[in-house]
Amino acid sequence: MDCQIRKATMNDITELRELYRALEEDGVRYQPEHFVIGERTEEFFQGIFDSENQDILVADVDGKAIGFVHVMILQQKKVSCLKPQSVVYLQDLCVREDMRNHGIGAVLIRAAKDYGKEHKVDFIRTQVFPGNVAGMRFYERNGFCEMMKTIECQSLD
Repeated sequence: MDCQIRKATMNDITELRELYRALEEDGVRYQPEHFVIGERTEEFFQGIFDSENQDILVADVDGKAIGFVHVMILQQKKVSCLKPQSVVYLQDLCVREDMRNHGIGAVLIRAAKDYGKEHKVDFIRTQVFPGNVAGMRFYERNGFCEMMKTIECQSLD
């Protein structure tokens, strides 16, 4: 399978909406207290495409976006105890379910890392749902490791 990585365009919105829906369904399954199925408007995509600090990179097979990674360049919080670093934040990554386990996710991770090199960032970061064991294994196979855990309390009593 010949997979090319390229920046998404407005022509990719139909496929991207389908991929985001699959991603949101995962969010609802893993954390229904935080996630709902949303609607990705043309304005949502145009805002990303027009931004100077983020892009959607798509895995293209035969002119169709079969996967994507949404990357953002962020600066670390300006706190005296933190090094002033920049990061590629991997906001979202999804590959069409019928195309998984063919190395496309790894190609998207490589593209996100290359994006970081181009923008001279210090590291790459993302988040994984605690119950997403397969997702964690995927990221570990691609060079990620757990650095911190986010915890929260649902009760304010």
